[in-house]
Parts: sequence; structure tokens; C-alpha cells
Amino acid sequence: MYSPQNFIRTSQLIRHVRCIRTQPRDHSQHYGEQDHPHHIPNVGIATPRELVEYLNQFVVGQEQAKKVLSVAVYNHYNRVRANLGQIESEELDFTSNTETVSSARLRPLRKRSLLHARHKQPVFEKSNVLILGPTGSGKTLLARTLAKVLDVPFSVSDATSFTQAGYVGEDVDMAIQRLLQAANYDPLKASTGIVYIDEVDKIARKTSSGSEGSRDVGGEGVQQALLRMMEGSVVTVQAKGGGAAAPPPAPIGEANSRNSQRAPNMMPPPHKPDVYHIDTSNVLFILSGAFVGLDKVIKQRISKGSIGFTATISSPDGDTLPFFTPNRKINSNPIDLVETTDLVKYGFIPEFISRIPSITTLAPLTIPDLRRILTEVKGSLISQYQALFGYSGVEIRFTSAALDEICKKAYERGGGARGLRGIMETLLLEPMYEAPGSDIYHVLITAEVVKGTAPPGYWKKGQAVRFWEAWATEEGAYSKRSAEAIAL
Repeated sequence: MYSPQNFIRTSQLIRHVRCIRTQPRDHSQHYGEQDHPHHIPNVGIATPRELVEYLNQFVVGQEQAKKVLSVAVYNHYNRVRANLGQIESEELDFTSNTETVSSARLRPLRKRSLLHARHKQPVFEKSNVLILGPTGSGKTLLARTLAKVLDVPFSVSDATSFTQAGYVGEDVDMAIQRLLQAANYDPLKASTGIVYIDEVDKIARKTSSGSEGSRDVGGEGVQQALLRMMEGSVVTVQAKGGGAAAPPPAPIGEANSRNSQRAPNMMPPPHKPDVYHIDTSNVLFILSGAFVGLDKVIKQRISKGSIGFTATISSPDGDTLPFFTPNRKINSNPIDLVETTDLVKYGFIPEFISRIPSITTLAPLTIPDLRRILTEVKGSLISQYQALFGYSGVEIRFTSAALDEICKKAYERGGGARGLRGIMETLLLEPMYEAPGSDIYHVLITAEVVKGTAPPGYWKKGQAVRFWEAWATEEGAYSKRSAEAIAL
């Protein structure tokens, strides 16, 4: 078994690195075996398989995306641990070399440095992640759940508001400022967090349409700024409301006595820096977007032009129209076949895409997936609404046929899990209006209620037996229809 406390604590590593510069020369007198600067703490990291098992409790389906994200996070924090350990060993080697120079010959020092350089660990580069998928498929939920179980700072930003520096809108540095706020203004903790940027497809390079001389301040310029940040740079963040914190006001009668008789050992008011410097070298960037229209780019690349009866003709909307048979079978989800060349054609500069080596896709949710989101996952919608009605002393139940109808309507409407909530809000509007503060104690939602052909069923206090009988009757009829369908 594992828990969030068993995951990597990068702040401990940083603390060990910082203590090197102020440590005494006699290490044995000031450090124990575990706190010795030469000792790198053996911090446990959950395996990718354990992370996937945790994600399965909250996110339905998307098995490939879960694997990609779990492996990327696992390797990233292993990289952070290895790089910080290497920095610590270099600091220790520099300290001991300085002492040797002052008290010994130079030749043994040179030999030791060469031997140490041979066994030096390589510097691990980080792998940022790009998630492609339709809205409501679980992109943000995946990243947020991983950050929660890892217990690391996590910030969410929307790329639609990003513009090039100097123009109206937000600079890309706002993503790091939100990360610093999530870390409670601890720059060391923020430098090992996760930055999630949604709607990244909105910063794709625009076409050359429009008046001449107009600049694409929300496209390529933002990509260039994000490129430097993802690669690793020091970002200067202005703290909101910085400066010394004002002391609490004293009562009027005690103001003069408090000022004249201030205790000599009273601590000064805490000071909050006005500027923070955040190193993004160890910050993991997860980008996501719906990428509307990317499937047409992929289909155009897959459908090779040819001559003859088997030629494939492209329609104006980008779909392939085979004359007799298609040249190549296209996957039901064309986004799964995405390549970097498709993203470049979509509007991203090659330098930006090269900084995102891990690319994964999310498939649209099916009706069984929507059913599991309604009833099975932690914090399911049904459990939320049952608890909401329970606060008013009302019991609400849904028949199995009603759940099927809700999922069918959500699938036809689109929007994934977000579409489910919209349907539930519309469906339960009348019960949420009528039940609180009335003599209604039980509410039943059937398939006819979802279709709009019947009102919800209401039962008063003392009619619980009739309520359960009505629900059991509906469930029996549903089971009978399901058995007949399987027999056919």
C-alpha cells in the first residue's frame, strides 16, 4: 500500500543541498547518519503502476494517457532527485578539494578530480507532456489528480488569455506566479511543481489573413515565451501585496503604553519579498487542448493521392471520399495517429514541439464510460446529488433505465463529463425547487422523467415502503428487458 506521504519530497533534497554551504568542516560532530550531507535521503516514489491504480479511482478509461502521464511524472521526479543529488555531490567535492589545496599537494587533487569525473552521472533532461483530446474527456482531472497524490504545487492556466509581452492580456509568467501562490510563496517548493496549461491549441500560429503589418501577438510570440520557460529559465515574479506586513492595530487605550514599553526581544513584523526568482528547470509542464481541426490535417497526410479507380478524393471539409476502396484504413480516432509534422502544420513552431517529447491522446467518452462516471468513480455525480438532497432531508434515487437515458442524452449532446452535469441540472431542476422545505421526503427519477413524458415521483413522510416498492418494480422491469435483449 502507498499513501501521498510516501511520495518524493523534493524540498528535503533542496534543504540538504542548501545546508552544504553553511556546514562546519567537522561533519561528524554536527550531523547524524541520516542528516549527513553526504547522505542522499532515500525518498520513496510511487511506481507508474501504482499511479495508474490511483488514477483509476477518479478517471474512467483513457488507459494509454494514464500510462504516459504516470511514466512522465515518475521519471521527472526521479530526474529531480538525481540532479539535486549530483549538485550536492559537486558542492561536497568542491569543498573537500578546497581544503586539500590549502593543506596538501596539487597532484593528488588532480587525480581525484579526474577519477570523480569519470563516474559522474549524466544530467537528465525533463520530458514535458502534451495531452490531446476533446472537451470533457478528463485532461484537467488527470493532471490535477496526479498533483494531489504527489503533494506538489500545482497551477492551472488558460492559454487563451496569454499574449506576447507588452500587449493587452496575460504574460506567460502568470503561470509561474500561480504556481508560486499554490506553493504558499515558497520559491524552492514552487521550483519542483507542476504547471498545467489548458487550451494550448489557441496559441497556434494564425494564418496570414488580415491587414498587412498586424502581429500575431497571441500565437507565435506566446510559443516563443513558453519555449524558453519549458526549457528552463529563471522567471522573475512580482509578489502581489509585497513589503513588510503591518502589525495588528492596538486598542486605543493601550496604544501609547505599547509603543513606549515595547519588549526588547519582540520579533519584527514578517517581511515578504517584493520579487521572487523561480527556476523552471525542475518544473514539469503539462499542456492540453482539444485541437479542433487537427483530425483533418491527419487525414490529409494519411490519404495519399493516387491515380486510378482506387484513388482517394479529399472533400472540402477534409474527409476522404474513396472512389472504390480507401488507400489506408483510418483509425476511428484519427488523433491517435498524430505526429509532430501534423502539429507543425496545425500552427506550432518546430522548436516549441521539440520541447514536448511525450504526446498522448484522449478518446471521446463512450456511453459505458459516461455510466461509470455517473455511478462508480469517487465523487460520482449521482453520489453528489444524493448527498445534496440529503442535506435537505430528502432521499432521491434513479432507476437503471433512467441512468441509461441520461448517458444516451449526454453522448448525443457531446461535451463528455461536462455534458452529464448539464443534463443532471436540467433534469433535477423541479425536484430541487419543490423538495426543500416541503413535506416531500422521497424522490424517484425514472426513464420517463428523463425523456420528459412524466413528472418525478414524490413521496411524503411515512411512505418510504411505497417509494421502495415503486423503485423495485422499475428495476424488475429493466432486468427483464435486459435479459430478453441478451437472449435475442
